Amino acid sequence: MTTQGYPLAPQTFPNEKEHRRLIASAANLALQGKLNAVTKVTLAASTTTTTLTDARIGANTGIFFSPLTANAAAALGGLYVSAQQKGQATLTHASSASVDRTFSVLLIG
Repeated sequence: MTTQGYPLAPQTFPNEKEHRRLIASAANLALQGKLNAVTKVTLAASTTTTTLTDARIGANTGIFFSPLTANAAAALGGLYVSAQQKGQATLTHASSASVDRTFSVLLIG
């Protein structure tokens, strides 16, 4: 799992005042869009499926793609999630010899 590394608020903490500060900090980061909800994937070359593995994926997770290269932008129209389950999703796409079809992937839910 790759994340941006924004700090999570601990569920418990011995110092209550510091605990509240950590919770407020995490909430403020979330309000600024810092959600630890992004990863990257590069589509496999010369095949029609790529497996995206991430512990944050569940059966009902929304998976959204943002192309990071021109070849990824060209592949975006034919890219879809053909199956997903806890911890992974199967991405179906056109076969291409390109090795730079890289996307930023937003995982929500």
